[in-house]
Amino acid sequence: MSHYEAPIRKPLVTGDKNYHDVTVDVAAPVEGRANKSWWIVFSIALVAFLWGVGCIIYTISTGIGTWGLNKTVGWAWDITNFVWWVGIGHAGTLISAVLLLFRQKWRMAINRSAEAMTIFSVMQAGLFPLIHMGRPWLAYWVVPIPNQFGSLWVNFNSPLLWDVFAISTYLSVSLVFWWTGLLPDFAMLRDRAIKPFQKHIYSVLSFGWSGRAKDWQRFEEVSLVLAGLATPLVLSVHTIVSFDFATSVIPGWHTTIFPPYFVAGAIFSGFAMVNTLLIIMRKVSNLENYITIQHIELMNIVIMITGSIVGVAYITELVIAWYSGVEYEQYAFLNRATGPYAWAYWAMMTCNVFSPQFMWFKKLRTSIMFSFFISIVVNIGMWFERFVIIVTSLHRDYMPSAWTMFSPTFVDIGIFIGTIGFFFVLFLLYARSFPVIAQAEVKTILKASGEKYKKLRAEKGDDVKHYDPVVREPNSNTSEGVHKKVQDTEDYDETDTTDDHNETVNVDGLVVSEVTRDRLDKMLERIGTFNPENQIQDDLQKLETVGPFLEQRLHQVGIYTYVQVSSLTQDDFELLDEVIENFPDADKRGDWVNQASKLKNK
Repeated sequence: MSHYEAPIRKPLVTGDKNYHDVTVDVAAPVEGRANKSWWIVFSIALVAFLWGVGCIIYTISTGIGTWGLNKTVGWAWDITNFVWWVGIGHAGTLISAVLLLFRQKWRMAINRSAEAMTIFSVMQAGLFPLIHMGRPWLAYWVVPIPNQFGSLWVNFNSPLLWDVFAISTYLSVSLVFWWTGLLPDFAMLRDRAIKPFQKHIYSVLSFGWSGRAKDWQRFEEVSLVLAGLATPLVLSVHTIVSFDFATSVIPGWHTTIFPPYFVAGAIFSGFAMVNTLLIIMRKVSNLENYITIQHIELMNIVIMITGSIVGVAYITELVIAWYSGVEYEQYAFLNRATGPYAWAYWAMMTCNVFSPQFMWFKKLRTSIMFSFFISIVVNIGMWFERFVIIVTSLHRDYMPSAWTMFSPTFVDIGIFIGTIGFFFVLFLLYARSFPVIAQAEVKTILKASGEKYKKLRAEKGDDVKHYDPVVREPNSNTSEGVHKKVQDTEDYDETDTTDDHNETVNVDGLVVSEVTRDRLDKMLERIGTFNPENQIQDDLQKLETVGPFLEQRLHQVGIYTYVQVSSLTQDDFELLDEVIENFPDADKRGDWVNQASKLKNK
């Protein structure tokens, strides 16, 4: 009964949706025209992106001197933004991988956007080291490969090199994880596409996905393997980023709490950005029934918990500095709270420690507008955290003679705004090209967590027959049963005839594509449907190669009589071969049409 969900739990899919509705709603933003809200947000993001491109071109053509860096504060605006973007990318892998391993159903409507956010945010993070190199065209020098000047080997003792390895690995695994999850949705768009060009593009992107049992088996196996690989990356990537600071001797950096502290902060800021994006996307793409208040509330709970962990880390830093008895360490933290950058320190404390505590109140954490406001506040606060750690620790070091202040130039600010614009341009284009919700995964929880089915369960009681998530036979453990993968792996009510496809309602266990379901309906309209009230089913096992299992599958499709079999065409046999695993080929089954014609006349 692992797939049973009590009717008292709030539905994760609202609006009385059935399987066809999910397909249409998820495909609508891709197939339809962009609405006014999308164009407004996209235009703003594009202007910001173009501004950033101009600043980057100016920087590369003129030199890094256009930035506000100086000899004392060598790491400033660029590394602050780098760490901030890497942190934002953490929530995508956490939602996709960790929550997948823990079988959390609420992740299924939001994991796709979180995964895309990871890809796009890591891309923004990678821009800053490239620009800071001064010669981006020599970026391959960070890789230990021989070059034309002799062997140029990088310093393997440097945490900066391990940043390259960790982040590139993180990006690669996240990209494969994201693309793998998209395969069923690409196939859905391929089957629904009308224009040949679109059909060809989505056919290539779907990697030949057919929706058969073998596809689903490999899909689940690969997803679990990638989740297992990605989960340690959630901890390792930002741990390695923290080593950039913790392995130094700079007061305020040299501390062993940085790895867990950075990881908690990354998850904190990442979930806040996911919340920001989801609240925007549910409005722009009309997905309020799939990204519900409950999803926003659960995200807010994670933000509240990780915000509290970050607050404990701040206090721990202060205690360690006091307990160490090292005056340089003590002054570093005193300077943060009372020095010339105190405004940044208290902005950080207000945004990261105090503001998430409002989420203890259910009325506030279930408010869309308040959640959107807090998510932006948290992202601002996490940026200030990186700024405080980097700038306030450097601008007043051991030697007072080297003390100085840092002020960003318009180029610094322009590049940062440009990366934000680039991020939203990529995300909005993605939302118009790819499904932002994993429709296949949402359908797996529809029977248990859909509003319509919860109503049916409440009306009919909890004595609904439980069906095995693989073959729709009660608690089937047969050897044949494990071969089928269904899309709605939840409880099935035989009396439920509310689906749009009444003629093939039992074929849910065989069909993934809505287009395939429509083709089956048209086939049954042509060969005739079986009515048990005034018709008697024939013994289909008299047909060549038809045994009990194949006969059961034909019944699932809606074929019960010799009359129906005798009306099948070559296209029909090809369709049956698509939906029924191990369907016998023409040589093995012989001429079923003639066999059925003879049998029906006896």
